[in-house]
Amino acid sequence: MEGNVVFGLGRYRILKMIRRMGSMHAAAKELQMSYRAVWMRIRSSEERIGKQLVVREGKGSGLTPFAEKLMKQFKRLHTIAEAESDDVYESLMSDHLT
Repeated sequence: MEGNVVFGLGRYRILKMIRRMGSMHAAAKELQMSYRAVWMRIRSSEERIGKQLVVREGKGSGLTPFAEKLMKQFKRLHTIAEAESDDVYESLMSDHLT
């Protein structure tokens, strides 16, 4: 799995847009990506995680309960990491920037 994205900010944004738009096609358009690029990223993550993230819903797409949970946990992790990185930056750089 070295060098292969499993899940990150880009995948989070794709899933968030699929949830918002109710369609992978609409999400791809909104993100200014090709449908194929969106589909391949989702498919790659599903294969690496071993769980389905997106399901067909009529003529559109929706997120699985697992995808919703993954997004919630990722958002929490991302928020913590951003706060910590701000604190670390301040402690390491504050003497050098004044």
